[in-house]
Amino acid sequence: MVPPFRNEPFTDFSQEANRRAMFEALARVESEFGREYPLLIGGKPQTTGDLLKSVNPSQTDQVVGWAHRGGPEHVDQALEAAWKAFTAWSRRPVEERARYLFQVAHIMRRRKFELAAWIVLEVGKSWAEADADVAEAIDMCEFYGRQALQYEGPRPVTPSPLPGEYNEWFYIPLGAGAIIPPWNFPLAILVGMTMGAVAAGNTVVVKPSSESPIVAAKFMEVLQEASLPEGVVNYLPGAGSKVGDYLVAHPRTRFIAFTGSMEVGLRINEMAARTAPGQIWIKRVIAEMGGKNAIIVDSSADLDAAAEGIVVSAYGYSGQKCSACSRAIFLDDVYEAGVERVIERAQKITVGPTKDPANWMGPVVSQSAYQSILGYIEVGKSEGKLLLGGHALEEVGNGWFIAPTIFGDVSPSARIAQEEIFGPVLACLRARDFDHALEIANGTVYGLTGGVYSRTREHIERARREFHVGNLYINRKITGALVDVHPFGGFNMSGTDSKAGGRDYLLLFLQAKSIAEKF
Repeated sequence: MVPPFRNEPFTDFSQEANRRAMFEALARVESEFGREYPLLIGGKPQTTGDLLKSVNPSQTDQVVGWAHRGGPEHVDQALEAAWKAFTAWSRRPVEERARYLFQVAHIMRRRKFELAAWIVLEVGKSWAEADADVAEAIDMCEFYGRQALQYEGPRPVTPSPLPGEYNEWFYIPLGAGAIIPPWNFPLAILVGMTMGAVAAGNTVVVKPSSESPIVAAKFMEVLQEASLPEGVVNYLPGAGSKVGDYLVAHPRTRFIAFTGSMEVGLRINEMAARTAPGQIWIKRVIAEMGGKNAIIVDSSADLDAAAEGIVVSAYGYSGQKCSACSRAIFLDDVYEAGVERVIERAQKITVGPTKDPANWMGPVVSQSAYQSILGYIEVGKSEGKLLLGGHALEEVGNGWFIAPTIFGDVSPSARIAQEEIFGPVLACLRARDFDHALEIANGTVYGLTGGVYSRTREHIERARREFHVGNLYINRKITGALVDVHPFGGFNMSGTDSKAGGRDYLLLFLQAKSIAEKF
C-alpha cells in the first residue's frame, strides 16, 4: 500500500545542523570542480573531446565542470538505445516502474544538501531556492510514481455494456522521446519531465541546458544508483543547433517535452510539425514557454502584503523564473503608495554570491543573460521613469550581478511591459480602474501566471473568470507552485498548458487504446 502523497518539506536553514550540513556540502562540491562528465548512452559513458565549460555565475573564473558534447551521430545512437530499452521498459508492471521513481526520490532526499549545493554553484540560486528545487524534484518522483498507478489496467469504455461484446480501453506509452529542460530549475523541471515520461512507460533522450549540464549529470548518477535499466534515460549534452534541432526533427523521436523561451519553443513546435522521411506518427509536443506575468493591486488591497508579494515574485532567483512578476499594475489611487512600498522592500535586498546565505539574491546565469538584461534596462530608461537600480553591480564580485531594478509610469505597450526580460527588472503601470487593470494584464501574448491583491469580492471573482492565465494567485505571491497543489502551465504563447505536477500530466505521455471483442 503506497501512502498518500505529501510535499517534501523545505529545509530550515535557521537550524545550526542544517546550516553546517549545507556548508559542508558546498565544500565537497567545490572540491569536485573541474571534472569531466561523459555522455551516457545505453548506460555506457562516451567521451567526445568536445567540451562544454560550465562556470559558477557568482565567480566566473571557477569552472564547475566540463561536459562532453555530442553530435548528430550521438543522437542516432541515443534514440537507438532508447527504443531498444522501450520494448522491455514499457512492458514492466507499472508498480515496478513506480518503485524505481520512489527509489530515485529516496536517493535525492538522502543527497539533498549535495544536490542543492550543485544548484547554488552552477546556476547561482540561493540556499532556499536551491533547496526548493531539490524538494520539487523529489515531489515529482513521488507524485508521478503514484499517478502512474492510476492509469494501469483496462477500463470499461461504454456507460452500458453492449450485448455480445466485451469492451475495454487502456493507456499505452508513446515510445522514445526528447526531454529538453531549462537551466533555471536545473533539477526540478529536468526530473519532472524525464520521470513523468518514464513513469508512463516511455524512454527518453535528455539534452540538458548548456548552462546546467553538471546538475543534469548528477541526476544521471542518481538514476545509476537506483539501477534504472540501461537506455531508459540517455544523457546527451550538445549545442541546440547541432544536437537539439537534429533530435527534434529526427523521424524516430516520438515526442518532445520542452521548457524554455517562447522563441525556442515555437521553433521546436514548427520543426516537430514537419514530417521527416520514414516518420510514422504525428509528434507530440509538450511545451512551457515563459511569461510576462502581472500582479494587479486594487484600491482595497493590503498594500504591505501586495508589496511583499511583488518583491518576492519579481526578484526571487533574480527574476529568472518563468512565473516571475515583471509587471505590477496599480489602480491609480494607490499607485504612489504601492510603488513606494515596493521600492522600500526592494532596497533591502542583499545581492551577492549565493554561496553566502546572507545574500538573498544572486547573479544572473550567464554573460549572455547579463548583457541582454542590461540591454533591456537601457531600453527601459527611455520608456519609463527609473526608480531603483538600473545598473550592473560590478563591485559585488567576479560574477554577473545586476541591481534590483524598478521602472515607473510604464506604458502597457512598452517593450519592457511586453517582452520577457528574464531578469530582476520590474515595470510599474497605472490603471484607471479594475476593468483597465484586467485589460493591461491580459494585453500580452503570454498567459502563464498572474496575481491579484484585493479585498473586494467582485474584483476577485472577475479575475477568476477574466484574468487569462494558467495559474492565478489571489492575495499571495505568484511564484512557488507546489506539486499536486498548483498544477503548472500557461495559455497563449506561454505553452501547451501541460499542468506539470498535476493529475493529468502523465496523460501527455500516453495514448488510449480501445478494444472490442465480439463473443
